[in-house]
Amino acid sequence: MKKTRSFFHRPFLIRLLNWEYWSFNTVYFLIYPIWLFLCLRARSLFFFAASNPSIKNGGFLNESKEDIYALMPETLHPKTVFFKLPVDPAHVLNALAAADLRFPLIGKPDSGGRGRGVKRLMDEDAVRAYVKGTIMDFHIQEYVAYQNEVGIFYYRIPGETNGKISGIVRKKFLSVTGDGIHTISELLANDRRGIMYVDAMKRMHGDDIEIILPAGEERIVSPYGNHARGSLFLDDTHLADAELNKSIDRICKQVKDFYYGRLDIRYNSWEELRRGESLSVIEVNGAGSEPTHMYDPKHSLFFAWKEIVRHWFILWRISRINHKRGYPYLSFRQGVEMFKEDKAHSKKLEAMPE
Repeated sequence: MKKTRSFFHRPFLIRLLNWEYWSFNTVYFLIYPIWLFLCLRARSLFFFAASNPSIKNGGFLNESKEDIYALMPETLHPKTVFFKLPVDPAHVLNALAAADLRFPLIGKPDSGGRGRGVKRLMDEDAVRAYVKGTIMDFHIQEYVAYQNEVGIFYYRIPGETNGKISGIVRKKFLSVTGDGIHTISELLANDRRGIMYVDAMKRMHGDDIEIILPAGEERIVSPYGNHARGSLFLDDTHLADAELNKSIDRICKQVKDFYYGRLDIRYNSWEELRRGESLSVIEVNGAGSEPTHMYDPKHSLFFAWKEIVRHWFILWRISRINHKRGYPYLSFRQGVEMFKEDKAHSKKLEAMPE
């Protein structure tokens, strides 16, 4: 049984009237001249490479998670094993056993984006299928059991003692609450947000998407803190108090030469996060990071433009100072190669399962 939907409860109109669903280029098109202005001031189209000197391309494109994890203390990130293709599934399983990694696990491309190729692996058969289906170097890591996820944007001006939090996004995973009547796919289709991800969830869950949940039972349909995988982004920047800032600053200083970017963190409770306890840094994103708190549905496109430009100027300032300290920008040839590599990389990501 399906509920009657209003005229505006249609994916096309929801996408049209809510800028958070627009394409990257549509959102950024009108502010590209400001980016070009910063390039002119830096006398380089690729000045961002100096922002985080120890990360490939400053973390703008094509950075390797394996390389980034190597810059961090092992206590900060999930236990992880990296693999390069070609690799035999039996070797992968042996390596996971040797590392004492136990199910459930998470498989990810070594250089990913938008949640593509990220998959929860529940058993050995799932690992074998993942290895056989992947077309990119990948890693498998322990599943972090903390139920909450946040993205914290951080920057530190080179030469200054302390860094600052410039944005916090709380991620609410895509979920439904059963009513004893409708299937999970119908519950998603009857929700103004869920309807945008019905097809993706059908590909992810198969026939399980058609089960009927008991009334009152809540189920997380997509356990990934990624906007493209259904997570609702909520702006919690106002919670960036002195204690949290101190804890995040302490964490970021343990990542070599990290001055600008966003940490995606799984955590247990907000009070523990403020103290820098009971957390795991699952992603470190560099110069290519977006201030994702702007995607809170309460924010206008004008707010998003303001936040993007504000962070661009911070990135330019950090890169310029690091350049004066001896860290190079990319040459024109290196920059062109970076974009060529990204284009090939993006084609592979598009072919990866959701």
